[in-house]
Amino acid sequence: MSLVVASQSERYRVGYALETKKVATFIQQSLIDYANNHGIDLIQIDPTKPLLQQGPFRCIIHKLYTQQWINHLNQFSSQNPSTIVIDPMERVSRLHNRVSMLEAVTKLKISLQNGTVEVPKQVVLNESKDFNEGEEVGLDLKFPVIAKPLVANGTATCHELFLVFDREGLRELSFPVVLQEFVNHGGVVFKIYVAGNQVDCVKRKSLTDIPEEKLKTLNGLVPFSQISNLRNEEGGDGGGEDGIEMPPESLVTELAKGLRVELGLNLFNVDVIRDGNDPTRYLVIDINYFPGYAKLTSYETFITNFLLDIVHSNAA
Repeated sequence: MSLVVASQSERYRVGYALETKKVATFIQQSLIDYANNHGIDLIQIDPTKPLLQQGPFRCIIHKLYTQQWINHLNQFSSQNPSTIVIDPMERVSRLHNRVSMLEAVTKLKISLQNGTVEVPKQVVLNESKDFNEGEEVGLDLKFPVIAKPLVANGTATCHELFLVFDREGLRELSFPVVLQEFVNHGGVVFKIYVAGNQVDCVKRKSLTDIPEEKLKTLNGLVPFSQISNLRNEEGGDGGGEDGIEMPPESLVTELAKGLRVELGLNLFNVDVIRDGNDPTRYLVIDINYFPGYAKLTSYETFITNFLLDIVHSNAA
C-alpha cells in the first residue's frame, strides 16, 4: 500500500524553453493544470541564464536555436546526463532542410494494401542559372512546380511558398529553393501529430485543386496565399474537408512509428496528401518539429501522456 501511495505522490519537473509566442499557444493553463494533476510540474526556463542555476529537471523540452541556448543546454547535459532532452539539437536540425527532412521517408517500408507512401519528386536550385531552358526543370519535374525555401527553420521567410508555372516564374524566386512536384489532392492535407507513442491524425484545408487545362494557360508564379483567388477566377475545384476519407490507420501508425525511429525525434508532425489522380498514392510533403499541438482536441491529455511515458520509461 505504501508503495502505491509513494508512486502516486512522485512528481517530475519538466522544463520548457520556447519562444514567447510558442509559450502563449502551447503552455496554456489547461495544460499546466492537467499535467500538474498527473504529477508533472511544467517549469519555464530562462534561456538567457545558465541551466545549472535553474534545475533540477527530469526532462527538458525545447524549441530554441540561439547559440546561447545551445551552449547552456550542452553544458547542463554534460553535467546532468540523467536529464532527458527532447529532442537532441543535432537531430532536430535535420528538419531544417527540406531535402534532408524527406530523406527519412524514402528509407521506410510502409506496407499498405493497394497503396504506396512516397515523397514528391523534387530538385534543389542554388541559383537561377541552374535550371534548363526546356519544359522540364530536372529529374522529370515539369511545370507547374511548388517552390519552397530550402531552409525550414521556423522563420517567416521559410513559409513563403509559390506555385510556379514557367521559367519566368523561376527567375522571380529567392535562392536556394526546392522545386517540388505539384499534385492536385482535393484541397485537403492530412496532418499526423506525433509525441512519442502518442499519435493523432486530422485533416485540414490545403492548396486548392486547379484543373490541368487551366494550369497550361497560366504563367509566372502565384503565392500560396493567393491560389484560392486564382481558383475562383479560373474555375478550379476548391475541394474541402467534408466527406474526405481519412488515410488508413495502418499508414498513420506505421509512418509515425517509422519516422520516429528514423529521425530519432519525439515531437513532430507529418503533412501527407493523397494524389487526386491516384487515391492509392500518398505523398509526404513536409515534416515540422514541435508543431502546434494545441490545435488538437484534448491536447492536454495527448502531451501529458507523452511526458509521463518519457519520465517513467527513463526513471532511475
